[in-house]
Amino acid sequence: MPETKPLPSTLINKPHFEILDGLRGVAAIAVVIFHFMEIAITDPENNFIAHAYLAVDFFFCLSGFVIAYAYDDKMDNMGIATFLKRRLIRLHPLVITGSVLGLLTFLFDPISDLHQTYANKIWLLFICSCFMIPFPIVKERYLNLFHLNPPTWSLFWEYIANIFYAIILVRLPRKILLVLTVLAAGALVYESYQSTHLSVGWGGDNITGGGIRVSFSFLAGMLIYRFRWIIQSKLGFVSLGVLLLPAFLFPFSNTYSWLADPLIVILYFPLLIMLGAGATTHKTTQAICRFSGKISYPLYMVHYPFIWIFFSYVEKYKPALPEMIGIMIIGTALLLLFAFVVLKYVDEPVRKWLSGRPS
Repeated sequence: MPETKPLPSTLINKPHFEILDGLRGVAAIAVVIFHFMEIAITDPENNFIAHAYLAVDFFFCLSGFVIAYAYDDKMDNMGIATFLKRRLIRLHPLVITGSVLGLLTFLFDPISDLHQTYANKIWLLFICSCFMIPFPIVKERYLNLFHLNPPTWSLFWEYIANIFYAIILVRLPRKILLVLTVLAAGALVYESYQSTHLSVGWGGDNITGGGIRVSFSFLAGMLIYRFRWIIQSKLGFVSLGVLLLPAFLFPFSNTYSWLADPLIVILYFPLLIMLGAGATTHKTTQAICRFSGKISYPLYMVHYPFIWIFFSYVEKYKPALPEMIGIMIIGTALLLLFAFVVLKYVDEPVRKWLSGRPS
């Protein structure tokens, strides 16, 4: 196993990083708002949250940290098969759920009849979505790798990162991991320069960008844990949430976003995770952090099928901006409620059953 320094006293008992959970929820809500906004306002330079696609890089970095933290000292005894089984149980029920929702909203979209164009390929779209096999064929809607539920693209890369972790990365010494991370950072900057931004990896014409994005951020998260780069502070969830938001809210520019995006991903997100891992959880926000962490993944995985219906509505009726703002506010609130229902009545029961745990 890779060499590590002793854990700080605050980490010896393997605590749960509740503030990081809270930040994950903030990022997931930002993604939902971003997906509404990019349809309502197609020019990213006029979109107030145009950089929220970087939330995925934050998720990848957080995942690298959490996976290394949870499994580095267990893999020898656990084995690769058990690790991958645990990850499947944790992640895949909502992959299937999102695919089912995507199929239903595609078939029964009350506004669009796009499904008729792909009538002979709908079930293939569904199967590929369930098994996370990229199938970018719906050219009318940006050639997403997984049209029925586009956010599945990041889970596709998350799974690949997990496989690499179990087979190779967990056994690498810190120095080699550091070298790989530096090389991945260089690749990230180059990808951003070539594409003029880092909103890549989700479509058939930019799929390789996803591998570059997950490579750097997942490795960076692992490095934070392996080197124990945890910054102890009195910062709480509110303070760190306020610090996270500018990464999503700063103005988009076709001139400088190619540079700003990798700087945020390479420098700012790892810093926030270092601060979040060492921050103090206050009683007043503890419940919010726990709820935020629990709801983040369901929200991320079930919201987009309904975004497609919003897309159909905007495409057909071309509503005014005030009307779209109202829809976005109400829609985000309803999606939060729906994600909670999915968490309680689908995701948690299914994971308990698959784990063989009593209800």
